[in-house]
Amino acid sequence: MTEGMKTIIYPVKDLAEAKALYSELLGVEPVMDEAYYVGFRVGGQDIGLDPHGHSKGMTGPVGYWHVDDIRSAVSALLGAGAEAVQDIQDVGGGKLTAIVKDSDGNTIGLIQAA
Repeated sequence: MTEGMKTIIYPVKDLAEAKALYSELLGVEPVMDEAYYVGFRVGGQDIGLDPHGHSKGMTGPVGYWHVDDIRSAVSALLGAGAEAVQDIQDVGGGKLTAIVKDSDGNTIGLIQAA
């Protein structure tokens, strides 16, 4: 079902400022640098900066579990008591994401590669 948690996305208010800070912290330049998202890759980990994260309800970083079948994973989690936060959406190039939360309010991000 899962390949593990390989992506963490941070909601940011000032994308340019966050990009500079995370470039310094991680010691690498972004692998993706767009107005809607900046992404880094370090040691097999993807770190993303989302300037629209706060407006989507993100209150802090969200870890994303990489899954083979996001529809099946979301359905299984909802059946186990999770609550939908963000429906499945294509974030570009066929990559799908969704967010649910557990009964304690912890967010669980899911991502399916294209």
